[in-house]
Amino acid sequence: MADQVRAGIIGAGFIGAVHAQAVRVAGATVTRVAASTPDSSAAAATRLGATAPASSAEELAESDDVDVVHICTPNSLHVPLARRALDAGKAVVCEKPLATSLADAAALAAAAAGRIATVPFVYRFYPAVREARARVAAGQAGELSLLHGAYLQDWQAGGASAGWRGEPDEGGRHRAFADIGVHWCDLVEFVTGHRIARVCARTTGEGTATTVQFETTGGAAGAVVVSQRTIGRRNSLRFSIDGSRASYAFDQEHPEQLHIGGLGANTVLDRNAAAMSPASARYCALPPGHPQGYQDCFNAFVSDTYQALGGTVPDGLPTFADGARAAALTDAVITSSTSSTWVEVPSS
Repeated sequence: MADQVRAGIIGAGFIGAVHAQAVRVAGATVTRVAASTPDSSAAAATRLGATAPASSAEELAESDDVDVVHICTPNSLHVPLARRALDAGKAVVCEKPLATSLADAAALAAAAAGRIATVPFVYRFYPAVREARARVAAGQAGELSLLHGAYLQDWQAGGASAGWRGEPDEGGRHRAFADIGVHWCDLVEFVTGHRIARVCARTTGEGTATTVQFETTGGAAGAVVVSQRTIGRRNSLRFSIDGSRASYAFDQEHPEQLHIGGLGANTVLDRNAAAMSPASARYCALPPGHPQGYQDCFNAFVSDTYQALGGTVPDGLPTFADGARAAALTDAVITSSTSSTWVEVPSS
């Protein structure tokens, strides 16, 4: 591998641009970009600051001047492109969902075992989230009994089109959960160390909203509301972790703060490396009072992925195994919503 990591990006929409920015912040270079047509690839290479366009996604996945392939395409293309890149010996960063079926996601995760293959569950990289995780792990919350929250967006309110996400092969009837609900579940499992063991779900609004009750392997109960049609909620991922000694609450639309509930008093911890655990302070990229946001999380995720290429895998790096876990949760939610019964989530 070259001294400077060389990245290729397949897919040049909003998320492709986010990946490109993170690549540059990590000190790497975007050598190739592939979009839906040769003309759009050429335009994207200019827009994203790539060295050159690729003639096709398949050519990029095998290119000699690409070390890491970033897959930012519609969902149905994830598996064939990731497999092609892995077969070519590349590291892979693949957007979620990793696959459109549990079987495909599990097979892809198995194929990537022992390789650097990551999924952008980037909300893990907020310092406030890492702080909640550190405090729960240290026992400061006590016994966890209730995990609850929501992930609410409004981009499909008022009958707005879902675009390719609404197509049956790309997400279809349960697209909101597959698209954003898995982020919430990943985050809560990451913070608590619990695994969601059983779910009872209902999907409505042609896939734009899902409610899920669940029980965890650690004995906690929980509930989450997932919606992409909630007017006024642009990107509100929020959770509350309720324990016997303390509770911890976070809202992605106000990411600089961790709300800490106590029996005597409640406090708000503003992001500040000096007041946080080392695990949290590592992700404080800016001084207090200088807000960090979504792109900063993405930058940290890509930087950690590239660090792993050097042989040191940072704690909490989300891998294809986590992508397969998300697919297992989605599969259980679909089965429960269809059957109106409680469904066991396969252990992983």
